Amino acid sequence: MSADENVISQETLAKCNGEGGNPIYVAHEGRVYDVSASRLWKGGKHMNRHLAGGDLSLEFASAPHNVDVLKRFPQVGIIAATPNRKAEPELPQLLRRIPLLRRHPHPMAVHFPIVFSIAATGFVLLYLAFGWKGFELTSFNCLGAGAIFTPVAMLTGYFTWKYNYMRQWILPVVVKLSLSPLLFLDLATCFIWRLADPRILDTPGTGRWLYLSLVLGLTLLVSVIGWFGATLSLPLHRKPAGSPPESQAQKEHP
Repeated sequence: MSADENVISQETLAKCNGEGGNPIYVAHEGRVYDVSASRLWKGGKHMNRHLAGGDLSLEFASAPHNVDVLKRFPQVGIIAATPNRKAEPELPQLLRRIPLLRRHPHPMAVHFPIVFSIAATGFVLLYLAFGWKGFELTSFNCLGAGAIFTPVAMLTGYFTWKYNYMRQWILPVVVKLSLSPLLFLDLATCFIWRLADPRILDTPGTGRWLYLSLVLGLTLLVSVIGWFGATLSLPLHRKPAGSPPESQAQKEHP
């Protein structure tokens, strides 16, 4: 029987997840591939986020590589598409032509507001410690740059959420969507305030401490946003207490 004639049920596919000595199967567009020989699928996981024993059609629509990587492995059968499977969003033509743009623009863009926000806080503290005006001016410039790049990171983040995560309302996304506008508001407020009053940090009073609090709060905001964002790319998998240790292969290739 050829691979195209061997129909594999959803139940059988789910069992082929690399556990208990089972082979490692993944499905794509109705075809089932045996990726047991791939070191990147050891333990039934790929890049610590994609799980074997299921249909990866949605994931491949936005992956940084194409389906040719699967075709390197033997096709062992076919599987009927799930009738009610959620339709994947249509990728814009530009994203289809340039694999780099399918996944990576947001992880690249998000570093700019993170760095500028932390730098704005750091240079303010250096100014307060040493009194050199150059530190305060650098903080001001970082506030402006952060205010410019934060909307860029938010826009690319929306497209990543739409095309890579199918607009699923998961906790890290909710946190990022909630705090990112606050970060932009904080950056813009501090920048405009400092622009209107260049001596805000040198003038004693409530305004000085409020401005300083807003600048210090930038680091807290980007730390929380960045931590939750990192859990999307590097999920935290905690083993239950008392569970047996992983094999050496699983440790090397999670």
